[in-house]
Amino acid sequence: MKDFIYQFFADHRTMIIFLHVISAVVWVGGMIAIRFAVHQSCAMIQDPKMKMERAVHTLNRLFTIVWPFATVLIITAVLMAVGLGFRAAAMDAGGNVIDAYAMSLYQTVHIKEAIWMVMAINLGVMMYRRGQAQKALKIEDLARAKAMLTPIAQYMVPLNIVLGIIAIYMGVVLRSAY
Repeated sequence: MKDFIYQFFADHRTMIIFLHVISAVVWVGGMIAIRFAVHQSCAMIQDPKMKMERAVHTLNRLFTIVWPFATVLIITAVLMAVGLGFRAAAMDAGGNVIDAYAMSLYQTVHIKEAIWMVMAINLGVMMYRRGQAQKALKIEDLARAKAMLTPIAQYMVPLNIVLGIIAIYMGVVLRSAY
C-alpha cells in the first residue's frame, strides 16, 4: 500500500497539493465568513424564531459545502504525509531517529493531522447540533433550538477557525522545509 501511495503521489503531486490547499481555504474561509459576516447580519434580525431559522438554514448551506472539502482535505493529508516521505527521512526501518530535523517535521505532520481530525469531529458535532436545532424549530421549541445553536456560534466555529489557521500555518512550514 505504501508503494502505491508513493507512486500515486509522485504521479499526481500537484493536483493532490492543490486539492489539499483549496479544501483548507474553503473550509476555514467558509467558517470565517459565517462567523464574522453572516452571524453579524443575522444578529440584526429582531424575531427570535426567524433569527434561528435563518441560522439553521445558513449553517445547513455552509455544512453542505464544507463537509466534502473536509473529507478531501483529510484524504489528501494522508497522501501527502506518506507520499512526501516524512517518516522515511526521519527514521530508519527499525524506528531509530536518523535525522532530528526530519523527525521534527514528521512530528509536525502528525500534529497537523490531529488538528484536522479534531476539526472534523467538531464539524460533525456542529452538523448534529444544527440538525437538532432544526427539529426543535419544527415543533416550536425555541429554547432547545437556541441551546443547540448558541455553542456553535460562540465556541465551535471560532475553535475551528483558530485550529484551521494553525494547521494552515503548519502546512506552510512543512512545505517550506522542502
